[in-house]
Amino acid sequence: MNRRAVITGIGVRSPGGVGQEKFWDLLSAGRTATRTISFFDPAAFRSQVAGEVDFDAEAEGFTPREIRKMDRATQFAVACAKEALADSGSPSDVAPHRLGVCLGSAVASATSLENEYLVLSDSGAAWEVDPGYLSPHMFDYLSPGVMPAEVAWAVGAEGPVTMVSDGCTSGLDSVGYAAQLIREGTVDLALAGATDTPITPIVVACFDAIKATTPRNDTPEQASRPFDGTRNGFVLAEGAAMFVIEEYEAAKARGAQIYAEIGGYATRCNAYHMTGLKKDGREMAEAIRVALDEAKTNPGEIDYVNAHGSGTKQNDRHETAAFKRSLGEHARNVPISSIKSMVGHSLGAIGSIEIAACLLAMRHSLVPPTANLHETDPECDLDYVPVQAREKKLGAVLTVGSGFGGFQSAMVLRKPEGVRE
Repeated sequence: MNRRAVITGIGVRSPGGVGQEKFWDLLSAGRTATRTISFFDPAAFRSQVAGEVDFDAEAEGFTPREIRKMDRATQFAVACAKEALADSGSPSDVAPHRLGVCLGSAVASATSLENEYLVLSDSGAAWEVDPGYLSPHMFDYLSPGVMPAEVAWAVGAEGPVTMVSDGCTSGLDSVGYAAQLIREGTVDLALAGATDTPITPIVVACFDAIKATTPRNDTPEQASRPFDGTRNGFVLAEGAAMFVIEEYEAAKARGAQIYAEIGGYATRCNAYHMTGLKKDGREMAEAIRVALDEAKTNPGEIDYVNAHGSGTKQNDRHETAAFKRSLGEHARNVPISSIKSMVGHSLGAIGSIEIAACLLAMRHSLVPPTANLHETDPECDLDYVPVQAREKKLGAVLTVGSGFGGFQSAMVLRKPEGVRE
C-alpha cells in the first residue's frame, strides 16, 4: 500500500491572531504577542508574562451551554477543527467511520480544574469541601479523552479518536500519529493537532519553582529570546492548531489545495532526566535522522528548520548541537528560526502551531524570523534568522520539538510535485 498523507486545511488560535491569516501576518512581520498576564493578578509570581489568546467563545459561535461544558482548551480545539475543515473545502464524501481525530495536549483542562478547585475550597481556605458546589461537568475536565471526543462530535467523526499527551512534543506527535493512520489505511481523513491553555496560577507557579520561565517582566514583548545570549527562560503561552490530513490521491482527485505532504516523522526519548538535556543533542539528532530517512530526503534538501527554540539556556544549546549532528555542514547554511520568540511556548499545543507556521511559510515562500535575537551566543552559532523575515522558496521543511520527560520529535514537510497552490 503506497498511501501518502497530505495537509489540506489549517485552523489556528494563537497569541496575536485568531485564524491563520492574522497568525501569519504576525509572524511575517516579526511582531511579538507576549504581554503581562491579564487573566489573573501575577504580582506574586517570578514570571509575570505570557502569550494570551484574545478568544471570544460567543463570537466563535459557542452556545452558553457549550461554553459552560467545555474547557477553554477544548473550545480552542473545536474552533480550530471547524476552521481547518472550512479551509480544506469540507470534503463531504468521507464515511464517518473513515474519519478520525487525534488531539494533543500537555495539561488538558487545567483552566477548568483550577477554577473548580478555587470554588470548592473557597480559594484554598477550606480543607473540607462541599461537593454540592461541584460542577456537573467535572468529569469532562478530569478526563483528557473528552477533549478529542468533543472535536469528533463537532465534525461527525466515528473512526479512531485519540488523545496524545507527552508534554511539549504532543502537537507534533498527534499529527505524526494521524499521518500513520492515513498511510496504513485505517482512515481516509483525520482532524489532528493540539491545544493547551495553561495560563493559570498553578501552572505558572510550577514553572516558577523550577525557574524555567523568564523573569524579564519589565519588557514583556521582548521577554522571549530564543538563541540570544541574554535569554533566561521561556514565556508561557496558550493556543491551538488543527489540520485536515487526507490521503494524497483522494485530495488531488477532488482538487483540494495541498499545503504539504507529511514526508517523515520520528520521536525518541533520552531516558536521562525529567527536565535535563545532554549537550550533544544525540536524541533529537536521531529523531531528525529517522524522519529524513522516512521522507527519503537528504539533509542538504532541507530549505528551512523550524526550531523548538524555547529560550532556555540548555534547550537552545542542545538543539544547536542536534542540528550540527544530524544535518552536518548543511546546518551552517540552512535558515533556522523559532516562532516562540513571537507567540511564546504553549506547551503541548506549540508543535502543531509550529507546523501551521511551516505550512504558511511554504505557501508564502517566507522564513519567519526569530524576534528579539540581538546578541550572539557562541554556543548557538547557526543562522537563526534574527529579527526580520527572509524570502526563500521552501520545498522541504524540518520542524522539531523537545519536551520534559526527554521527548524529542521531528517531522519533514515537503511540497508534492505537480499540485496547485
